Amino acid sequence: MLRELVEYMAKSLVDNPNAIEVKEIEGEQTSVIELKVAKEDLGKVIGKQGRTARAMRTILNAASTKVKKRAVLEIIE
Repeated sequence: MLRELVEYMAKSLVDNPNAIEVKEIEGEQTSVIELKVAKEDLGKVIGKQGRTARAMRTILNAASTKVKKRAVLEIIE
């Protein structure tokens, strides 16, 4: 569920949605979600001073709290 949420948010932001890769690495307590986008779309996902990335992490934390897990979003260059 969390992987699909990140994928949906990222596809809404970028110009090239086909280049998005989202991987979820699940642990017992924490899930690490890795987001990889095209090089030209990296700035759109991060945003000015990291505001967009911070907003995505906030939404992800709210959703992960609902499923009683902890999730970390990593944006990979």
